[in-house]
Amino acid sequence: MKRVTSIDVALRAGVSQSTVSRAFSEGRKVSPKVRDRVLSAARELGYAPNALARSLTTHRSNIIGIVMADITSPFYPYVLSKFTDKIQRMGRQVLLFNAAPDQDVDNVLPLVLQYQADALIITSTTLTSAMADECTRRGTPVILFNRYVPGANASAVCCDNVEGGRCVANLLLDAGHKRLAYITGKQDTSTNSDRQKGFADRLKERGCTEWMREPGAYSYESGAEAARHLLRRSERPDAIFCANDIMALGAMDVARFEIGLRVPEELSIIGFDDIPSAAWSAYSLTTIRQPVNRMIDETLALLADQLKSQEARPILKLIPGHLIQRSSARLPDPVPAAI
Repeated sequence: MKRVTSIDVALRAGVSQSTVSRAFSEGRKVSPKVRDRVLSAARELGYAPNALARSLTTHRSNIIGIVMADITSPFYPYVLSKFTDKIQRMGRQVLLFNAAPDQDVDNVLPLVLQYQADALIITSTTLTSAMADECTRRGTPVILFNRYVPGANASAVCCDNVEGGRCVANLLLDAGHKRLAYITGKQDTSTNSDRQKGFADRLKERGCTEWMREPGAYSYESGAEAARHLLRRSERPDAIFCANDIMALGAMDVARFEIGLRVPEELSIIGFDDIPSAAWSAYSLTTIRQPVNRMIDETLALLADQLKSQEARPILKLIPGHLIQRSSARLPDPVPAAI
């Protein structure tokens, strides 16, 4: 069958080809009556605009690229769904690029840049300063979500992970815990280093200089394995802070079903993120909630600013998290009311 073109629509609607183009373009002036006539003719003929052809004319693809590495983590599909919804409401489309777990994002970005996305959002992975500079040189704004790279020429939006770690330390110490442990995330991520820093610094400030640490990798399996090592020690911890929720769920399952401990009576467990399954009655996980909607809104606001002006300076925005108290951790005794 012959492909229907904008010329066919123009003839059917009795307008010029340029009017058809304006009718399908957001923000371009055309009267409502003419727009309705054009859209009606397009529906009758089965016409759809060619986005690729339009991008050649406007030098804009109307596409926002999202680079995501940890797609199997429950947190990031949730984030992707939120981003996709909000970006489409802006009249733009999302193109997802998934980096393999062992793949350096710097090796992925040259391919990503070939698709001429108007801007890139990089989440659950990091990039080098050199690649951030290359994106800037090409005129492609880059926003890091839930990650940052010190000194990189890229804006970033993150939860205040340091303060989140401090909050967890305070809660556990106030509840009377003495043998504390931390299960790390991936070692080269700002999320892990900041959560650990906040936790460790606050413990030290309050006189707790010794605590246990076991490596993890932000996965259920790594959280479970780290918990096995910790809980089979002769002097096992009475509280574990995990760098994310999915590791905390793995640690909790090992504690209850393999080691036979009661949570929270014998062991408190706290996570970070507040993924949907953290609220399931089987876990009821105490955690630090990342304010995902606000983080996404701040990310898209930065992106809009950088699309307007290539001279915009890189900005790091830290958004406070919220402690969500459930039943996986003992809570401090309430302060008696004054008589």
